[in-house]
Amino acid sequence: METEKLEIGKKYFIHSYKHDGKIHRAWDEAVLLEINDDYLIFGNNKTKVTESDGRSWKTKEPAILYFYYKDWFNIIGQCKKDGVYYYCNIASPFIIEEGTIKYIDYDLDLRVFPNGSFKVLDRGEYKYHKRVMEYSKDLDKILRSELTKLIEKARTHEKEFSSETILDYYEKYKKIVKKGK
Repeated sequence: METEKLEIGKKYFIHSYKHDGKIHRAWDEAVLLEINDDYLIFGNNKTKVTESDGRSWKTKEPAILYFYYKDWFNIIGQCKKDGVYYYCNIASPFIIEEGTIKYIDYDLDLRVFPNGSFKVLDRGEYKYHKRVMEYSKDLDKILRSELTKLIEKARTHEKEFSSETILDYYEKYKKIVKKGK
């Protein structure tokens, strides 16, 4: 899947694209924490994010990111003062090229709160892009199915949705970053 050798502790960029191939958003850092058969785990903290229109901002808190080889979503655990929140993107499986994690963002998002409740976001944006970018019926079916699978993962508190797991990876991230300085 990757076009280069993965290295724990290496910093990667993240580029999110839209279905039409245009860049949507870019993050300037994701540190590789773990390599698994189904996904990779990265961490970052107060990283710069650049929007497609050139505006930029910094994330406010540490995050642990799960990128999947075959699943059509990624999961971001955000370590906030009042608990771990999750922001999940319905997105294509990722690739890594030239030190950059790349995927296509398909608008639909799932927000999961520390108490386990959740909300599906951006249905209107999805409907709009589905029409103007002409998502196929097969793609629409895949994306809706993956959203259902993601909701089930959150409901059953799979490992990715465990605050203890996210906080453990954050500790690992801090050690790797400290060691690299």
